[in-house]
Amino acid sequence: MNYSRLALAAVVGTIVDMVYGFAVYGTLLASEFARYPNVFRPMDEINAKIPFLIGGTLVAMFALSYIYAKGYEGGSGIQEGLRFGALIGFFAVGYIAVGNYVVMNIGRRLAVSMAVAGFMEWAIVGMALGFMYKPAEKASIRR
Repeated sequence: MNYSRLALAAVVGTIVDMVYGFAVYGTLLASEFARYPNVFRPMDEINAKIPFLIGGTLVAMFALSYIYAKGYEGGSGIQEGLRFGALIGFFAVGYIAVGNYVVMNIGRRLAVSMAVAGFMEWAIVGMALGFMYKPAEKASIRR
């Protein structure tokens, strides 16, 4: 396993996820989140906690990069990353988005928007991980 590329993939995955999150959740879906002030924090409170979000995302990306590297099958990094990201996306939709819809007092439109955005997020992050991670070259065997 190539640990330096694993770390680089985790950092790049974090950056990609943060940019995506700002663009989609912080901008495109912001008005939808605002409809539920008793469920979601106001933006000024979120902004004060951004360092925790970045730290948590980085920890998660290290875990996901490791899982990706363990399952890497030797194909095109971007294709393998897309496949990996889609699987994580399906997991996130089924476990997180549907679960949030059931337990949070949010509407169906927001729940579906979050499910679609979450799936796309993980597909994009998966491609970034696949693009950045390269396995270590195998050591030659001495005879």
